[in-house]
Amino acid sequence: MSQQIRADVEAVLHRRVKSIEPIPEGHSGFTYFVDGDFVLRLPPPGARIAGPADVVRQGRIMSALRSVGLPTPAIPLMSSDAAIDGRPFILMERVDGVRIEETARRENPLDIATSAVNVLKRMQALPIEKTGIGDEEPVGLREEMMRWAMLMQRAPEELTTRAGELGGLLAAHIPTERAPTLVHGDYHYGNMLFRGAEVVAVLDWEIAELGQPLLDLGCLCSMTVRRRFADAPSPGGAVAIEMEELFDLYGVNADEMGWYVALSLYKYAAILGYNLMLHRKGRRPDPMYEGLTGTIVGMIDEGITLL
Repeated sequence: MSQQIRADVEAVLHRRVKSIEPIPEGHSGFTYFVDGDFVLRLPPPGARIAGPADVVRQGRIMSALRSVGLPTPAIPLMSSDAAIDGRPFILMERVDGVRIEETARRENPLDIATSAVNVLKRMQALPIEKTGIGDEEPVGLREEMMRWAMLMQRAPEELTTRAGELGGLLAAHIPTERAPTLVHGDYHYGNMLFRGAEVVAVLDWEIAELGQPLLDLGCLCSMTVRRRFADAPSPGGAVAIEMEELFDLYGVNADEMGWYVALSLYKYAAILGYNLMLHRKGRRPDPMYEGLTGTIVGMIDEGITLL
């Protein structure tokens, strides 16, 4: 962490800061504990402020959800100005909660999944205009699929030999769309904090959008598939719950969900493959991704099997 970040944080807060420490958990980077009580989020240096780098947009979403009682961190301060190290920022209150790794060891898996699905359904019931991004155009399923197809093209070729087959099946069977809702886009246990089995914060809103509600349920289901790769890291959390149990909790049948689960597997294979490429090229080093080569191949294969 640069001294400039510390100096700028102190200027923004109008007080001396005792400590600023990078958060070791997770793999998104540029997130820091400030005095142990706050979390500072910055975009990557030099990044164009759009999409996942638009931290203020993430702050607007979290503030909107918190105002209606949904579990997101409080945002006491955020700015789109180049205020900290020449970058926009959001400052969040640190939530008193624990990550899924510890929660999964202590709590009943069905209780964890029930809380996650209940929060999801409450989030989706929120009127579009109260989401913090109500002025944005909803993303359709074909556009959603193509987004990840483009990312898949940048993953290591030796891991994605069947990706074109899965992409073709997805394109040929796009389901009828429902009314759009807020979509987190990366809704899994690793992006939540818990108190007991209860979700007390949903974090990491980088790829949130207005879109199809079953996408987020598909994300949760894909974590069930990832449990099959027992020797590989799973930042999404290893909760011993079956997809059928998630379908029942949400109130949807398996026939409706097959396409969405397959798309989520395709999406996460693309994201992991892209991040592996960045690691290998030294652009964003993170050795964790070398342990996920079998997961990438396996998720693509499972998506094909589902369809």
